[in-house]
Amino acid sequence: MNENFSFAIAYDFDGTLSPGNMQEYSFIPALGFQNPRDFWALTKQCPKNTDQTLGYLFTMLKEARKRGIRVTRDYLMSCGSDIKLFPGVDSWFDRITAYGRAKNITVSHYIISTGTREIIEGSPIAGYFKKIFASSFLYDDAGDAIWPGTAINYTSKTQYLFRINKGALDESNDELVNAFVPDEERVVPFHYMLYIGDGATDIPCFRVLTNAGGSAVAVFDESNPRTREQVEKIALGGNRVSLIFNADYRENSPVDLAVKAILDRARAVHDIHVLKEKVKTEFGLR
Repeated sequence: MNENFSFAIAYDFDGTLSPGNMQEYSFIPALGFQNPRDFWALTKQCPKNTDQTLGYLFTMLKEARKRGIRVTRDYLMSCGSDIKLFPGVDSWFDRITAYGRAKNITVSHYIISTGTREIIEGSPIAGYFKKIFASSFLYDDAGDAIWPGTAINYTSKTQYLFRINKGALDESNDELVNAFVPDEERVVPFHYMLYIGDGATDIPCFRVLTNAGGSAVAVFDESNPRTREQVEKIALGGNRVSLIFNADYRENSPVDLAVKAILDRARAVHDIHVLKEKVKTEFGLR
């Protein structure tokens, strides 16, 4: 009893851990846009069938080149240093990891975002994640970004839940993520996973986990009524999320207490499973 097991928490980034879009703190202002909406409008001028993520990555490079701004990995990471976080996020990861440790649960944190990986890697919380799955660029020999490298959209986000589930964290390894792995051999079973998101791009991930016995939590920015309406619509869709909270991650906030309760439940489920297996062995029921 009380043997250790792994639990994974995967997060969207924009609107989930940070208000707004990560590019709006430094990158877009550096391009000279007074209103970020003007930049996002340009991304929609790409050819009709262009994936939205590819469109914004391409527009980032196009507009930067127009203004003579060198887009390097270091430059993008520097744009992450100005990202604002929701209340309590700065202490959240240590706190939840420690709570899990006290229950003999190894909690790992992951990002699954359509946003820009290099910007996230420069954020104040980058070091807390076991893996950051996000869109990124390709670079030439001089270190300049020349083309979108990885483009994650709302449907491909679910791939990364399976990567966590199977332990296939190397994105170049497609063989393992597509291979059949019996449930009992998976690194983190879906029922020991939680996804926290805020918008329509998170719906496929919400559904994967809720359908597989995992947990899904939607958060909103209480200062922005539109975001609350957005998550309420998600919840009304059925079998997506079971809990909705203001994005306040401080200790004893509703999110904090809910995630701790989810970990408590996982501990109980695991212990009951261990007891059942012992009974089967003792009474020869296998």
